[in-house]
Amino acid sequence: MKTIDVCLSPELMHLYDVKDRTVVVVDVLRATSCMVTAFAHGAQSIVPFAALEECRMMHEKGFITSGERNGEKVPGFDKGNSPFEYMSDEIKGQRIAFTTTNGTQAIEKARYAKEVIIGSFLNLSSVAKYLLLGENSVLVVCAGWKGRVNLEDTLFAGAIVDKLKDHLGPDCDAPLAARHLCNLAKDNMAGFLSESSHVKRLNRLNIYRDFEFCLKHDEYRVLPKLKNGVLVV
Repeated sequence: MKTIDVCLSPELMHLYDVKDRTVVVVDVLRATSCMVTAFAHGAQSIVPFAALEECRMMHEKGFITSGERNGEKVPGFDKGNSPFEYMSDEIKGQRIAFTTTNGTQAIEKARYAKEVIIGSFLNLSSVAKYLLLGENSVLVVCAGWKGRVNLEDTLFAGAIVDKLKDHLGPDCDAPLAARHLCNLAKDNMAGFLSESSHVKRLNRLNIYRDFEFCLKHDEYRVLPKLKNGVLVV
């Protein structure tokens, strides 16, 4: 039987053998939500970068440079980390270089997995269906905040575990904890998250509408996958 596990922080990745697993990287607020949105609006590819300056240099190669540090747009970049920036017609057919405080760092740490896909609430069912039909056991990697656990990514992990509970068995207690937490929150997820550290951080930046949008389920049916260091659909 295939199994599912949850890595609550990228700093714990060294505890997992991922060479035969499908890894789902999630950064609900907001990196993977932006990536899913960009592909849903026709982006050609996204190259994730852990290092800011490496990402910046991609502008000279014709890429849209996108990203944030500590929740704020990187000075000189074309776009920040709001999903609403990736809904315009100009995104169609574009190559995007992306770097963020947490999400792209998690993708970097997951690169040795058998395969890496990108998850968010916006494409929740597409992710679950893919994992159900796939042959591999699963590890959901929560991007967290600077190595620390956060609530929103844990809730996404719990939602995936819940959707697959009849087909993939838990590897340890982390999937069970995430699932139970998600079930507690599911009737009012925004309210449940209202006191979380990252939501408070985003509220200070006056981007509450990003928070509301990123919690929407199944807005899109795209499934970004990492191929030779590049995200494509």
